Amino acid sequence: VIASLQAADKEQVLDQLSARAASLLGLDAGCIREALAARERLGSTSLGRGIAMPHARLASVERVFLLLARLDRPIEFGGDDPPVDLVFLLLAPQAAGCEYLHMLAALAKSLRDGTTACRLRAAKDQAELGRVLAGMAPAATRRIPV
Repeated sequence: VIASLQAADKEQVLDQLSARAASLLGLDAGCIREALAARERLGSTSLGRGIAMPHARLASVERVFLLLARLDRPIEFGGDDPPVDLVFLLLAPQAAGCEYLHMLAALAKSLRDGTTACRLRAAKDQAELGRVLAGMAPAATRRIPV
């Protein structure tokens, strides 16, 4: 969980999240960044309502990985959606099928009504953000350290 990410644009957000994920997973940031860029070329991963969920499958990832970043200042993320201030980075093994799709669906469902997003935006610090995240989709996030 990143409680306060400073970035001027989508490219900086993806660069910083790739670097943080690479550090935590012991992987190459460039490989993560390229996979995210390839996915974004297919279409924006903005979900609307100020939320984006960039995601990719990578052979070097051993299990589903989630990183939440709350931006200091909303940025344009693509399409006609409003600026984004909550970004959920999701990485999964290349062979991940159902687990990856279930995680995407569970996160999107948890964010649909707006209540959870409001709680994430109102969280005071990283620990509180982690608690909100852990409560979003317990079955999907139970193995993700916050």
